[in-house]
Amino acid sequence: MSIYQRVLTTLSFLTFSFITLPTLAADFVLTSQDIKADQQMSQLFEFNGFGCSGQDLSPHLAWKNAPKGTKSFAITVYDPDAPTGSGWWHWQVVNIPNDVHELAQGVGEVKSDSMPQGSQQITNDYGSKAFGGACPPKGHGLHRYQFTVHALKVEKLELPANASGALTGYMINANAIASATLEALYQR
Repeated sequence: MSIYQRVLTTLSFLTFSFITLPTLAADFVLTSQDIKADQQMSQLFEFNGFGCSGQDLSPHLAWKNAPKGTKSFAITVYDPDAPTGSGWWHWQVVNIPNDVHELAQGVGEVKSDSMPQGSQQITNDYGSKAFGGACPPKGHGLHRYQFTVHALKVEKLELPANASGALTGYMINANAIASATLEALYQR
């Protein structure tokens, strides 16, 4: 290959790189210091009640690379394997400001002072406005716990004070522009 062809090839490659690389968006991702994808969660995150004896802590969650146009976030934790016919909502938090990208371990308590200002915890399927840890029936096998952050196109979801998990899920999905899920496991 002549020097002219090498220079032309190099320039073509560099031009292509400068045009295409900045346009590739990084993936919207959810991570945790406490839970890992497809691995058993610690008893720290097991519910305390209904025959379970965990510490009922919400795990640390962090997200990055939210899409342009994100005005707020919502967090959901859902067990599709619960023997209810409709799964189990363990946690729903809405109206998380778009400048918040992390929730510390344990913030999901009832009336937590550590939740982001303006955010709202929705009543979970245990009946409390808080995180409710894993508590699958003994011997029921492995359950999947889907921790999901949703990037929303609105600053605030207008929900009634007693919004159900289904209504909240509907409103989240109707206003979502992207989501990222981390699925952890638990069994007793």
